[in-house]
Amino acid sequence: MIDKLDSALRFHQEALSLRARRQEVLSANIANADTPHYKARDFDFSGKLQEALERGRQSGSMSMSTTSARHLPGEARASGADELLYRTPAQSSIDGNTVEMDMERVNFADNAMRYEANLTLLGAKIKSLLAAAQ
Repeated sequence: MIDKLDSALRFHQEALSLRARRQEVLSANIANADTPHYKARDFDFSGKLQEALERGRQSGSMSMSTTSARHLPGEARASGADELLYRTPAQSSIDGNTVEMDMERVNFADNAMRYEANLTLLGAKIKSLLAAAQ
């Protein structure tokens, strides 16, 4: 039963954590828009989400060995969003900065909207699971 519940919510968990990480990356780009020689960074969201879901299906997480039955099991999973890519600018800047504010704002707003949509879908999924349990 718990496995089915976990698999039903795994997609939303992975998507929300990757969206939050992407929001951090995009906000760092915006914050460094005036920094000379700063290179805008991002990652492939759909590719990283697919990798995270495949990793979850394979249960390839590492677990710690315990020395007592009373110890809590620990798991470590690599975060797929750590492999940041550099963005190629459409128009180069004199100071070497590759942040394009219009593109960053659009990506930031789009990511925030999708994050909110994912939260709404997750809330609806939890409500339906609670209704089914009752």
